[in-house]
Amino acid sequence: MKRFSCQNCGNEVYFDSTQCVRCGNAIGFAPDREAMLSTTAGTPWAFGKSSYKACANGEHLACNWLVPADSGNTFCQACQHNRTIPDLSDPHTVELWRALELAKRHLFYSIERWNLPQPTKADEPERGLAFDFIADQVNADGTVTPVLTGHDAGLITINIAEGDDAEREKRRTQMGEPYRTLVGHMRHEVGHYYWDRLVADAGKQDDYRAIFGDERADYGEALQVHYNQGPPTDWANSFISSYATAHPWEDWAETFAHYLHIIDALETASEFGIRIGPVTGHRTHAVDFDPYTEGTIDEILKAWVPVTVALNAINRSMGQPDLYPFVLSKPVEEKLAFVHNLIRTHAKAVEAANSDADRAHRGWWRRLAG
Repeated sequence: MKRFSCQNCGNEVYFDSTQCVRCGNAIGFAPDREAMLSTTAGTPWAFGKSSYKACANGEHLACNWLVPADSGNTFCQACQHNRTIPDLSDPHTVELWRALELAKRHLFYSIERWNLPQPTKADEPERGLAFDFIADQVNADGTVTPVLTGHDAGLITINIAEGDDAEREKRRTQMGEPYRTLVGHMRHEVGHYYWDRLVADAGKQDDYRAIFGDERADYGEALQVHYNQGPPTDWANSFISSYATAHPWEDWAETFAHYLHIIDALETASEFGIRIGPVTGHRTHAVDFDPYTEGTIDEILKAWVPVTVALNAINRSMGQPDLYPFVLSKPVEEKLAFVHNLIRTHAKAVEAANSDADRAHRGWWRRLAG
C-alpha cells in the first residue's frame, strides 16, 4: 500500500481516511489517480482538470472512494460489484458491513494496480465479478441457516459475521487456522475467480497441474475428506496452509491470496523506507523497489523474509503472537512464482495494449491536425 497525504496541508492520511485530522478537509481516494484528494465541505474533489464526487456508499460511511464526476456512475469501481448488501436498519450490521467494504477496497487496490479483469455482472452476466454480503438467516422456528463464505462463477459470498473481530477469532480457533482476516477472505475468494481468468482462459492448465495438482479431482469429495481426516501431518513441507491441502483449487486460492499479502505489505515497507539492519555476518536488507511492478519472485521473497522476521519480533516485544506465522518451503515458493508470472504477464500485456492504443490515438490526432 502506498503512503498518502492531504492535498491541502500535506498531513499524512490513511487509505481509509475520510477527513484530515489537521486541516479538517474531506478526504477521498481516486483509484484512477492512485491518490487521496482533499476538499473543503460542499466543493467537489479535483485532480488537475478532472473533478470527482463521493461514492454513494459514502453516505453510510462505508466507502471513501471517489467517482469521476462525468462518469454517470453513482458507485465507485469497487462498490459497483456489490450485488447484495445487508440490512442497513441495524447499526451493528452497518458496522460489520463497513469492515467488509474496507477489506474489499484493499483487494481492489491490488486489482487496479495490475489491471486485472473486473467486469461486473451487468457487463458479463455469466462471468462477471460480484459480491454478496449476507447474514445468517434466522428461521421462523428459531433455527439458523448459516451463510457460507465462498465463490461461484464470479459471485463471492461473505458472511457478515466475519466483520466481527470476536466472531472471526472464534472461527479461526475452531478451524485451527493461524491467520484469519477479512482481507485474507477477499483475496482468497477472488483467487478462485482469477483461476478462471488467468489459468483457464490463458490455456495454462497443464502448467498449473504440474505444480498444484489436477483440479479435475472431485471437489466436494476432496473437501469432505479434508474436514473428516484433516491435512497430512507434513503439509507444511509443500503448502502455505493446511486448508491448501484440501484440493488444487484451494491450494491456488491460498497461494494467490498469500502472494497479494506479500506484495501489498512489501509496498508498504518500501513506502516507509524500511531497512532491516544486519545481524553478525549478514548485510542490511532494504525494500527499495515497487513490488507491484519490479523485481523477480526471488528478489521479492529475498526482501520479504527479513521484513517478516522484524514484524514478528516487534509483535513479540508487545506480547502479541507472530504477525506472520508462515514458513515458505521450496514448493510454496514455486507456486508463488507461478502466480507471480501469470499476474506480471497479464499486467504487461495490458500496459502494452494501452500504449499501442495511445500511440494510435496520437497518430490519428496528428493526421487530423495535419
